[in-house]
Amino acid sequence: MQVRALTLLAIALLVTGTANAQTKPAPAAEHDHHEAPAATGTGPTALSDADYVERMLAGLAANLRTATGVIRWKTDFTYDTVKRGTNRLVCFDRAGEDRRNPFAVQCTSIGSLERVAQNRKFRAESKTEAEEQARITAAEKNGTRVKPEYGAPWININGPDAKTLRVHTTIATPGATAASLGLPDNNKQTGAWVMDGGTTSAHIMLPGQ
Repeated sequence: MQVRALTLLAIALLVTGTANAQTKPAPAAEHDHHEAPAATGTGPTALSDADYVERMLAGLAANLRTATGVIRWKTDFTYDTVKRGTNRLVCFDRAGEDRRNPFAVQCTSIGSLERVAQNRKFRAESKTEAEEQARITAAEKNGTRVKPEYGAPWININGPDAKTLRVHTTIATPGATAASLGLPDNNKQTGAWVMDGGTTSAHIMLPGQ
């Protein structure tokens, strides 16, 4: 399992190859790590497809932009493909959701989009973070929580505008634990570690993330 953990870490370091000027940490990871939300975003709803694609890929590592797909989510939690990719990575807007930054983009594997749809539904049905977390906890408990693809990256790109972004990357390892991956369950060693171990939300955190 240690080899597997190291492989996932290598993937994470690859997809985190872009670093723009950073602002105060914004809601970032799949579950936002309970950080204080920024003002509600409005989303790039009026952008042309070309401008939308450029915005969605702006914070992604340069070596991934050409091959990465771009989608637009619809209000019924399905999506339209705006740009077809040649890898399994897709990016999409989140600024139109409640309690998001003015610039909020997420990229993940196409195999995790069912999980994203459930995340978006939970957020749309919740007026507060506490309500959203209660829905997530209930789904985890009753077995209806959709699992992300194992090894899929969660790349979250947030900020007040496209020029001031924070890129935050984690790697999904649903069901994994610190013991099964051979990694610590905290960041005291200033290395990669496992958060939310033993749940569908388990993921590898990276140094500085």
